[in-house]
Amino acid sequence: MTLIRLTGVTKTFPPSSKDGSPVVAVDDVSLTVAEGDVCGIIGYSGAGKSTVLRLVNALETPTSGTVEIDGRDITHLRERELRALRGDIGMIFQQFNLFDSRTVAKNVAYPLEVARRPRAEIAARVDELLRFVGLADKAGSYPEQLSGGQKQRVGIARALATSPRILLADEATSALDPDTTQEVLALLKRVNDELGVTILVITHEMDVIRTLADRVVVMEHGRIIESGDVFDVLSSPQHAATQRFVASIIEDVPAGAQLRTLRERHPGRIVTLRVGDGGQIGHGGAEAGAGGATQADVFAALATHDVRFELVHGGINDIRGRVFGHLTLALTGEADAVQRAIDAVSAFAPLIEEDARG
Repeated sequence: MTLIRLTGVTKTFPPSSKDGSPVVAVDDVSLTVAEGDVCGIIGYSGAGKSTVLRLVNALETPTSGTVEIDGRDITHLRERELRALRGDIGMIFQQFNLFDSRTVAKNVAYPLEVARRPRAEIAARVDELLRFVGLADKAGSYPEQLSGGQKQRVGIARALATSPRILLADEATSALDPDTTQEVLALLKRVNDELGVTILVITHEMDVIRTLADRVVVMEHGRIIESGDVFDVLSSPQHAATQRFVASIIEDVPAGAQLRTLRERHPGRIVTLRVGDGGQIGHGGAEAGAGGATQADVFAALATHDVRFELVHGGINDIRGRVFGHLTLALTGEADAVQRAIDAVSAFAPLIEEDARG
């Protein structure tokens, strides 16, 4: 079931100066997010991803197009209706946005106080949420006494206070160190898995997408340039911007100076093979990894030929149990034997031709 739907949405802001031009922040964007999914929107600064988030929680109104939540067009709702809508949408922020003068418990309680829930209900809900995020012992502390990761946990608890169906995360890990980032992402994964909350996360960090998201939307200059299942996009990025993001977390095919260095360091023939790409392997008929050849399959096939081989570059990536990657090997031996080995292996592990010849 589709919970969030944007159809042909454009958002244009007035010019910033008298002689300037209007700013098109979002340009004809259409996307859907299914209930229970985690959808990541990634893009560089100015891509329009934050504006999309503000359109979803109705903090901005589209210049054209429609925004629907659970089949309801929210574009022209009255303020009273918008308040009710936002009670079903939680929000977490890069800079936490906690009230410094309130304790942790009071920060989490705030949305419930605004909703005028009974005091006993508020106390029980706050206790439940602080236990869920692992901060029950910090209820009486103030934000200044917390680490960045603890502050974000408070932010997540507060965002969940009204039991929303949707959680919007605006660069929620950008202010955190790598270890704390992984802890927060693990907590968000629990929110999705255990509570069934649909999450829309915007980020400029591809590792956040790899760790958390089911689907990814790549934006540039206000438009969607690529989208799809996270595994599909990471294993075979089509757009140049997507390829740059993917290259930040995945060992890719060596080229240029890197390839020349490998050739200088390693004798023989340098070849790059793709593994775990979803195809059936050619020997034994077994399925490997995500349905394609694994490192073991490649090495076993090479071992049957009279060649020596060394892994000189590459890596294997596991995305939700599905595997893909590239292996760059240095093969040495008689030229004919090396060619026969390459032909045999490339029958089930595709050869990346542009980087294959040494």
